Amino acid sequence: MAIQISPSLLASDFARLADEADRVSGADWLHVDVMDNHFVPNLTLGLPVVEALAKATSTPIDCHLMIEDPDRWAPGYVEAGASSVTFHVEAAAAPVRLARELRAKGARAGMGLKPATAIDAYEDLLPELDMLLVMTVEPGFGGQPFLDMCLPKIRRTRELVDRHGLEVWLQVDGGVSLETIERCAEAGADTFVAGSAVFGADDPNAMIESLRAAAASAG
Repeated sequence: MAIQISPSLLASDFARLADEADRVSGADWLHVDVMDNHFVPNLTLGLPVVEALAKATSTPIDCHLMIEDPDRWAPGYVEAGASSVTFHVEAAAAPVRLARELRAKGARAGMGLKPATAIDAYEDLLPELDMLLVMTVEPGFGGQPFLDMCLPKIRRTRELVDRHGLEVWLQVDGGVSLETIERCAEAGADTFVAGSAVFGADDPNAMIESLRAAAASAG
């Protein structure tokens, strides 16, 4: 499938979210990191902000929920306007049921894995998903260095998705930049979250195109 770039608003100016969304109009998605200070040691934003942002931009919203009890809270993000909602399997009590509920509400269902969580135990869940997110940093804070130890997991995930003939997107999040995106694409990723690399650039849209081209040349 085509390479997709999803800039992370975690690296943007939270006081100007609508304007920041406009600065990355060339993006395929807007990645919104929701953190509750329980599942991860950081607190960001929640449902009311996602709802307001969805009304302020035409770019589809990709919500990444780093929260406890996503079974309870995740469906609300679809109702708030998110087109894709990713929950963490480490926090979900009933991941299959949750993925089906998200899909039934009209969103793409994503499942996230922390760096130390292996994919093999969840092979049977892949048909229930639209996207699998491999974290390439420990979730919680932006600007962390990319963890090369996650590359074998990206390759393994791609192998499993292809083996089953699925159209599951393989997203990577954490330390994605011009220096790392080619390695991720070579390993099989096709959807990329980039925060600091995009919002820290003089021309965010030009950086999006550069990232897309780098990934496409390696994939």
